[in-house]
Amino acid sequence: MAEQEQICVGSGYIYEMDFDGVTGTIPDDATIEVDANRLGYIEKGATLTYAPTTHLFKADYGYIMRNALTEESVTLKLGLISWFTSKLDRLCSTARITETTTPTGGTGRTVLIGGVRNFDGKTHLFRFVHLDPVWGDIRITIVGMNTAGIVLTYAMDASTNIEPEITATPSDTQGTLVILNMTDPVTA
Repeated sequence: MAEQEQICVGSGYIYEMDFDGVTGTIPDDATIEVDANRLGYIEKGATLTYAPTTHLFKADYGYIMRNALTEESVTLKLGLISWFTSKLDRLCSTARITETTTPTGGTGRTVLIGGVRNFDGKTHLFRFVHLDPVWGDIRITIVGMNTAGIVLTYAMDASTNIEPEITATPSDTQGTLVILNMTDPVTA
């Protein structure tokens, strides 16, 4: 069967799990894509960026040249219109969360943020899933951490969104920064 050209329309879902570094193995889809791993709901989609850095080496008189890849980076940016307070430590590496019981018997949380000594050093696996029964599903998997911090803005006319920027670190010993799985739809 020939590959189908895709026109991607729409957003997706974001999942997160702890990841134990380059010796870790990426779990299967059924393990990652469960409600317990859902980070929240996305507003205004997600953006995956691969940015190579090259350097041109050139002889003084220009008779010979070589362009070499010297660095590369991958980021995944998204906007969360909803999130779980109990998962803020996945987006802020100095966050400490304490569960409390309210006087009425409910549950609450206290989140402490800050303090360089509280940096947890954890690496997380992030999975963005774009489901499309017509054109095929897309899964983007990166390992890394949020490097954009968090901003909570409370306004009368807008939702309070968190806009993490996940910067990738290698997910294996080959230096893989992003795993992009694209599935062609099944046709009858």
